[in-house]
Amino acid sequence: MRLKNKIVVITGAANGQGASEAKLLASEGATVIVADIREKLGLSVVSEVNQMSGVAEYVQLDVRDEKNWQEIISRTVNKYERIDILINNAAISGSQPDLLSTSEYDKIMEVNSKGVFLGMKTCLPIMKEQGYGSIVNISSHAAFVGQEYVHMGYSGSKAAVRTMTKSAAVQYAKFNVRVNSVHPGMMPPMLTSAGTARPETRKIMVEEIPMKREGKVEEVAYAVLFLASDEASYITGAELVVDGGTIAK
Repeated sequence: MRLKNKIVVITGAANGQGASEAKLLASEGATVIVADIREKLGLSVVSEVNQMSGVAEYVQLDVRDEKNWQEIISRTVNKYERIDILINNAAISGSQPDLLSTSEYDKIMEVNSKGVFLGMKTCLPIMKEQGYGSIVNISSHAAFVGQEYVHMGYSGSKAAVRTMTKSAAVQYAKFNVRVNSVHPGMMPPMLTSAGTARPETRKIMVEEIPMKREGKVEEVAYAVLFLASDEASYITGAELVVDGGTIAK
């Protein structure tokens, strides 16, 4: 097993991509902390993991709340005596109708950018103290290129994740803490998706992908698994793009 006995915290793990990551990493031997604001969905993922003989537990987390972060990470360390891996997965879509909305911009940046920062702020000192750790931040191919159908704040938030990842990687490499980012392209719609969930829009978006299909959440989960694992022990500050060739054009 590639993550045997590892303690892993995954944010936004109650559905979709995060749930896929939780189930895959648990199947590889990790104890998974499903951290999400949605309790019912989070408990459902935990039940699925336990039914497949994995180990998982749910904690309620609003990634925008620094105190909440401190509480759940402190509880995890008190219980398991360490945190091996953090997956900053929680995010919201930027595809609401008004692509110039200031309130939407603020909301996107709070969840997608500040949420990742607070996760690293809370976990990096612990990983430094224990002398190792791996953080995988979920960004997007929108961190590299402009997007026609999403709020510019979404691209900005994901670009922030990309560059924060690099800074953290450089600052903490000497403490044996690795920090990398994964950049998914077009995936199935998120719960918060609006414009990009419309069939006519998705058809246009697919045509722009060299592989001519949307990605699968499991494909992203395997990228996360690799970077989180000891197989990537000499990889830090890297960007793993999972987008069917979109930004290669």
